[in-house]
Amino acid sequence: MSVKILGTGSFLPEKSVSNDDLSKVMDTNDEWISSRTGIRSRHISIEDTTSTMAVKAAEKALEDAGISAEELDHIFVATLSGDYATPSTACQVQKGIGAVNAVCMDINAACSGFVFGLNTAVAYARAGMGKKMMIIGVETLSKILDWSDRSTCVLFGDGAGCAIVEADEEREIFIDAGSDGARGDVLTCEERHLNNLLVKDDSPMQQVAMDGQEVFKFAARMVPKSINKALDEAGVSKEEIKYFVLHQANKRIIEAAARRLKQPIEKFPMNIDRCANTSSATIPILLDEINQKGMLNRGDKIVLSGFGGGLTWGSVYLTW
Repeated sequence: MSVKILGTGSFLPEKSVSNDDLSKVMDTNDEWISSRTGIRSRHISIEDTTSTMAVKAAEKALEDAGISAEELDHIFVATLSGDYATPSTACQVQKGIGAVNAVCMDINAACSGFVFGLNTAVAYARAGMGKKMMIIGVETLSKILDWSDRSTCVLFGDGAGCAIVEADEEREIFIDAGSDGARGDVLTCEERHLNNLLVKDDSPMQQVAMDGQEVFKFAARMVPKSINKALDEAGVSKEEIKYFVLHQANKRIIEAAARRLKQPIEKFPMNIDRCANTSSATIPILLDEINQKGMLNRGDKIVLSGFGGGLTWGSVYLTW
């Protein structure tokens, strides 16, 4: 038992902020950012929230899949930047699209979130607990960034991506996933402090903080290893893969993965130049982009791979 992708959708806020725009408010420039990351601009939300972006991506995916919201059994939303601690973003999506029959929950695996969401959908399908399921990766990272820290704020953007899957007895899917919580302190963002009638703490919360070099080394090593593990289990060669749809964190990381896998860079589509790092949303946004461009045909073999905070990683081999 596996799943097949019925449709995809994505949403990006209208406002695009270029590196030159950032250079007007902080000590940075386009050459410094683009040469190190491949990023030239990012979408920043002005009015949309995490839930409204998720709803807009979900509506596009439903249209692409040709199904109604009432047909959904489950909604899984991967996010670390929800509008509320409760209700979950998934429940807000349910309300927004009218998916009255769906069971809803959020998943926080940072930049690996969409892959973890897909893994969850596969598990539900194999257990006979879900037939048609929606997986969304969505982030409003602009609200949790320290905009005085030029080493981090230039890297991220806002957006949402969605895929709708259906349980399929004739397909196989192969997954590798893992976590390394002992190294989680290289990429962090604080939540509310302990602050109650017994403990007083009004100190400001820490926004996103990252040890860029450690994250780079982790990703450059782990991504090829994880992809190879999933492909070895599937008995599929790297040469058979049409596209490697990787988390869009840094162009150099993607290029390093291509070299280690000994595959041409043309197999690694990228939109990091226009979207920057949208954490859990990067993979579904990019997947929708190549789908809408007609770059995928039924039966194409593809790999999705995410890596990020936690630390977490995950790779999925599937046929389109």
